[in-house]
Amino acid sequence: MLDFSKNHFELFGLPSSYVIDANQLAERYLELQRVMHPDRYAKGSAQERRLSMQGSIRINEAYETLKDPIHRARYLLSLKGIDMDLQKETTQDAAFLMEQLELREQLAEAPNRPDPYGFISTLMADINRRITSLVGQMAVQFETATPEQLEAAREILRKMQFLQKLRYQAESLESELDEAL
Repeated sequence: MLDFSKNHFELFGLPSSYVIDANQLAERYLELQRVMHPDRYAKGSAQERRLSMQGSIRINEAYETLKDPIHRARYLLSLKGIDMDLQKETTQDAAFLMEQLELREQLAEAPNRPDPYGFISTLMADINRRITSLVGQMAVQFETATPEQLEAAREILRKMQFLQKLRYQAESLESELDEAL
């Protein structure tokens, strides 16, 4: 059965690092699910079925956390003793915040543009590029993970969350445009 005392990285046999091998993560996920899947324990005891279900849930949760760069950063920070209150924390970078306001204004104007889909697509590509850049910066901060680097990682994470929310809003607007057709 599964060792529930292990953290997500240990569970998947990966080093506790921001940079992970996505293919290795996916392969290990499939291996763990084959072993723990509740269907394998359908004829087992009630305890085996319960542990299998709990293990499968834990594997899914760990996989979802590790495959997403934002969730992975938050998890790594928590392993380092830094818990973030996502509802109360915000970046103090005034230039970044102004940029976010401008991007949101542009997104709000997208339906009025001659090619709203093209504009939203371009905006989402820009957001993805920005997130990718921050992912690279985040990887550097976790290399040695000094207190200063962890604080820098925390700030990068705040920015990533802003951009992720903007991306979701862009995707939502695109869906609304689809429904309006």
